[in-house]
Amino acid sequence: MKIAVLGSGVIGVTSAYYLAAAGHDVEVIDRQSAPAMETSFANAGEISPGYASPWAAPGIPRKVLKWLFMRHAPLILCARFDPHLLRWMFAMLRECSHARYAVNKERMLRLAQFSRDRLIELRASTGIQYSQRMLGTLEVFRSQQEFDSVAKDVEVLRANGVPFEMLDARGCFSVEPGLKSAAARIVGGLRLPNDETGDCFEFTTALASLAAAKGVTFRHGELVKSLRLAGNRVDAVLTDAGIVTADAYVVALGSYSPALLRPLGLALPVYPVKGYSLTAPIRDEGHAPQSTVMDERFKVAITRLGDRIRVGGMAELSGFNHRLPGRRRETLEHSVESLFPGGGDLPAASFWCGLRPMTPDGTPIVGRTRIRNLFLNTGHGTLGWTMACGSADVLTDIISGTEPAIETSDLSIERYDRKPAGSRASTRHAGLEFP
Repeated sequence: MKIAVLGSGVIGVTSAYYLAAAGHDVEVIDRQSAPAMETSFANAGEISPGYASPWAAPGIPRKVLKWLFMRHAPLILCARFDPHLLRWMFAMLRECSHARYAVNKERMLRLAQFSRDRLIELRASTGIQYSQRMLGTLEVFRSQQEFDSVAKDVEVLRANGVPFEMLDARGCFSVEPGLKSAAARIVGGLRLPNDETGDCFEFTTALASLAAAKGVTFRHGELVKSLRLAGNRVDAVLTDAGIVTADAYVVALGSYSPALLRPLGLALPVYPVKGYSLTAPIRDEGHAPQSTVMDERFKVAITRLGDRIRVGGMAELSGFNHRLPGRRRETLEHSVESLFPGGGDLPAASFWCGLRPMTPDGTPIVGRTRIRNLFLNTGHGTLGWTMACGSADVLTDIISGTEPAIETSDLSIERYDRKPAGSRASTRHAGLEFP
């Protein structure tokens, strides 16, 4: 079967690789000049199945009010009228109950753990390298209240068989010796030993080369403009270079997916949640992290990538913009300097931002749509790399007509989209405008 994959971030490239490995003829289309040039370029560097949690959680509405007045806030809401944002926020608030949190976290853990297993298999079969380390994630708490609040997460981890360790401050220092300089700031931690770290850009670029060796064609520098419908099927992708036809189409355009699908009558509840990162050379090995340290207070991840430190986090709701305000950099610098003082050369650090495609319930949207040959793999939020291999694997099974290895019925757009098949299907173009 010929399959067109729209998007060459980590989700699109991983989808292409798995589809090609299953014997399909795959073309990838992306407006950028190379793979992983947008949200996958400089993310936090985590592969964290144990940390797969929905942002919509009990207590979040109250925390949001507090964050609005914090100098180094993990959530930034920019004042602007945006109906898409308002709908997304109201949908997210509906997911903040204890019952919905448990449901959403369970399915995120299911996909994330499956994805970790597929990544292990991929690494063993290909030898792919991406500055990886297998030393786990340590979430550190700066107050007893933060430490006590993790009890609900621990219950879900235990129920799903996810290995974890609750550590006092001394235990944190044994795992991450560089934290000793911040001893007065740390009460304890939650360690997830099966988590990994690495460079997502390196991974995606290397996997794209492996995919090309399997026959995948990459059409870079080509803007996806629209999808053309004939009845209840997509019969072509229109790009600024012409028309591409295939038997099936996979939308993996991250935050830009809704604009492509909206004219087709598919309301995709994905919003761009802007995140920031710093990448600094290591200045003092003794004050640098060994793996990933999650700063619970500021929702910032501090990750070791070879001879660099990647500091990533925050969630800014400001639509499609790539501005780099100095105050956001200050928050990242404050987090890393307060935990690993002098570990990184912060004046020499590169500063970056990316638009993470978030769903209200935290779970990505993977699988079929009511348009017969149109499939989705998007909405992974901050866990795109964590869930990439698993999402690609189950999507490949769904397209190939094979039973997926895990339950996938609650991953599709159907949990949001209840319109009957063909309700708006006709022969027309669905236009896409990139901001």
